[in-house]
Amino acid sequence: MYVLSAIVVLTALGLLLGLALGIAGKYLKVEADPLIEKVEALMPGSQCGQCGFPGCRPAAEAVVSGSAPLTLCPPGGTSLVEQLAKLLGVEVDLSQTQDQEPMVARVSEETCTGCTRCFKVCPTDAIVGAPKQIHAVVADACIGCKKCVEVCPTECLQMHPIEVTLRNWRWPKPLAA
Repeated sequence: MYVLSAIVVLTALGLLLGLALGIAGKYLKVEADPLIEKVEALMPGSQCGQCGFPGCRPAAEAVVSGSAPLTLCPPGGTSLVEQLAKLLGVEVDLSQTQDQEPMVARVSEETCTGCTRCFKVCPTDAIVGAPKQIHAVVADACIGCKKCVEVCPTECLQMHPIEVTLRNWRWPKPLAA
């Protein structure tokens, strides 16, 4: 009998709290700027920080507010700048932007000391290894942000261009409607 009453009480409590959360979510939701959502959707979404912002969302907010230029995203290249200019209705000089050649980090096994600084700063966890062991870069996960190269004390990480083949080709995002 006690088990049945406990089940009924917990079920009723769960339903009431779920209903309260649903009502609170409807009336207390924060309205976001739809333009920021559209700009963020156009960005690569790798959260690499090459633009100087901690992620794509703060970068999108800065672009919409006008405190950052449309050319702030190196991985996005000229296609992103064109799409942002079209979306925001502004003119932009594309002569100062150029598409980055795809790069990947490689570890020199002779000089790697296993200090772990590189994989701590990697935004995509593309570097694997253990303390005091030689690290390796997972090429498919590396986005070429160069953060690992900047923190490496022995300069054992270098950026190398990726030969574009059918296996690693990345289609550009379609133009926003």
